[in-house]
Amino acid sequence: MSNQNLPQVWHPVDTWEETEHNMWGKVEDRRAYLSQAVKFTGNHVMYGRYMRRVVEEWPISCENAFTDPHLNHRAWLGHAACALFFRCPEDIVRDAWRFLTDEQKLLANKEADRAISAWRRAYIKDREVHRDLDEPMLFRDP
Repeated sequence: MSNQNLPQVWHPVDTWEETEHNMWGKVEDRRAYLSQAVKFTGNHVMYGRYMRRVVEEWPISCENAFTDPHLNHRAWLGHAACALFFRCPEDIVRDAWRFLTDEQKLLANKEADRAISAWRRAYIKDREVHRDLDEPMLFRDP
């Protein structure tokens, strides 16, 4: 996904919604989480639903991630969806990805692209609205 025309925005780590959902954390039963991650990421309908929830419910994390031109946006969103769905750390999601078929990966990536595009459209529209509000008003005599 292109980052064209979006300046990078950084937010402090302690404001990211993903940290509240264990995206960068640890779990005791890694094998159980891996099994659940394979099932979840392999179900593109459910996976896509949670990707869309991430872009709607995590404004700070999404702005931080999707304006970073060096970040794999699809991967980040997939990791975030798993964190939102069942508090799964991203390193387990990365491991789960290798168990998916090529078709499952393709379908998951299509879901990610749709969600990222929706976020991007909304973000650009929101920036345009705020840019208009931030511009000084010009008053003219009648």
